[in-house]
Amino acid sequence: MGSARTALFNWLFARHHGGEMLLRVEDTDAALKTQAYVDAIIEPLRWLGLDWDGEPCFQSDRRDRHAAAIEQLVAEGAAYFCDLTRAEIEQRCAAAGLPAGYHGWSRDRDVADGPGVVVRFRCPDDGATVVDDIVRGRVSFPNESLEDFVIRRGDGSPTFHLANAVDDHDMGITHVIRGEDLLNTTPRVQLIWQALDLGALPAYAHLPLLVNAKRQKLAKRRDDVSLDDYRARGYLPEAMVNYLALLGWGPPDEVEIRPLDEIVELFDLDAVKPAPAFFDPARLDHINATYIKALTPEQFAARAEPFLTGPDAPWPPERYDRGTVEVLAGEIQQRIVRLGEAAGWIDWVLCSDVTYDEKAWHKAMVKGRAASQVLEAVEARLAADDFTSAERLESIVMGVGDELTESLGVRVRSQAPVRVALTGTGAGLPLWEPMRLLGRDETLRRLRAARGRL
Repeated sequence: MGSARTALFNWLFARHHGGEMLLRVEDTDAALKTQAYVDAIIEPLRWLGLDWDGEPCFQSDRRDRHAAAIEQLVAEGAAYFCDLTRAEIEQRCAAAGLPAGYHGWSRDRDVADGPGVVVRFRCPDDGATVVDDIVRGRVSFPNESLEDFVIRRGDGSPTFHLANAVDDHDMGITHVIRGEDLLNTTPRVQLIWQALDLGALPAYAHLPLLVNAKRQKLAKRRDDVSLDDYRARGYLPEAMVNYLALLGWGPPDEVEIRPLDEIVELFDLDAVKPAPAFFDPARLDHINATYIKALTPEQFAARAEPFLTGPDAPWPPERYDRGTVEVLAGEIQQRIVRLGEAAGWIDWVLCSDVTYDEKAWHKAMVKGRAASQVLEAVEARLAADDFTSAERLESIVMGVGDELTESLGVRVRSQAPVRVALTGTGAGLPLWEPMRLLGRDETLRRLRAARGRL
């Protein structure tokens, strides 16, 4: 979710200013050179509707350029070779009584390059590296707190810091917009940039962290943060984009739910707040429900169809009817938060059998007054109807209740037993239009079956 918000803010900033958003796949680590890794980056962007300019750039294709930059840094004394393992570094720390970490052990050892040898950047011993951040202001990092970090791994591949400094320059990046958790890597990139004499630095903007209700940073192991999970449950991409735009930024007129083109027009980094942004699922639900309500019946049926025809649908494929969904769309849209909930409102119309909720059955049929008489009378009256008018069906069913009330001298509610007979439950959509779609034969069959069970 945090990556999606970051991508969106980059896209909004680029589109607002008429610039370009470039897509770079940072796959210098051999473990990341898989199609699954690439798909995990690209597919969410496509679902959200975020495009990019030009072809994606793969850092693994630029290894020669990175290697040349590393050679330059070594030749100029800004970097050096190191053959110490992590265990050896820890042993040296313990022997010297120093805190854990790398303390420049190989700076003057004149290590030769070879298999397993890394290259470390020589950080300044004093002074400070300053990051002028658009969101967070001026942030100073004492150089003495920056240990000599690795810019080339033992397998010869460049690390994040080196590859990003070189590629940001070569790709003409003017603004780097990313999460606050990467702020502490920025001084390292800047030091490499300056050592390579690459000219003016890009502008940096580090976005606020996303936190849960306990103000803890969102974590995959603890929080529901997978964009794919939200997609699978039926959140609309346009609703998700609208919500993500509000995580750390707000429109000046405080109107939160609005078309994307208006968000593009209003968005800029100077309105991004540095305070952590609360990821509120209830707020997302409200926005998603609003977008669902705004769909036309045809749009709703089309968007809901994957959730109504997939393997999790409660009816066999041949029972699905898109026309039924379009007719009932208006009522369904008012009641659901996610598209994945739609099936639960019309399963009784499209399923061939009724599953009775025992609690609803007991209340309407067993305890309900004159339930058997209601079912018998309704069945008789409906047998002569052509089921072309939902209003007439309502009049027939409610009329039976009125007649029995008058003849028995006590209030008889006719809708409840009919609803349970047809749907198996005691609540749901207004009964009459779905009943019309169910048809006379199926309606009479279910009424007879319920009366027989009773």
